[in-house]
Amino acid sequence: MAVRGAGADGGNGEDRAPSVDEAHRRPEGATDAEVEAAGTVGEAMEFIERARGRLYDMHQLIGRADILFQEAADKLEDAGRSELAERIRREMVGINVLHGRWTFQMVEEFDDGFWSTARTLDRAVRSELTGGRRHVHEAEMKESSRTRGRCGHEAVPEDQN
Repeated sequence: MAVRGAGADGGNGEDRAPSVDEAHRRPEGATDAEVEAAGTVGEAMEFIERARGRLYDMHQLIGRADILFQEAADKLEDAGRSELAERIRREMVGINVLHGRWTFQMVEEFDDGFWSTARTLDRAVRSELTGGRRHVHEAEMKESSRTRGRCGHEAVPEDQN
């Protein structure tokens, strides 16, 4: 069965292959447009999670760079290059990345604000449109695309084909 795009028709998913596992099955009465909208919000959350990971990467990378600058300053000091060592310590070691903020503060502000708000909205949309179920749209796409009985096309991990 082909998965048809949502339109103004308010389709109820009858033309879609329902997911075989209850955790991802479309709830009774959920329209195509609602399932797709919930899926789009979920996709937005996936991008936000990726961005959050990069923010944590930056946090760890900047922290490591700060330690390396301190190590370089110590080595310069040992090599008799006190002025250069002091310049590194003064201009780089322990400096704020943004005005008044180290990276841990950026991470905390992001988590407490934007990320938390997005997660709350994602849960609210799923709760209202798909009964709290995640990946309903993707589960329908999987069911429409898989070949029953073919190895590697199992519906769920417990499926033996």
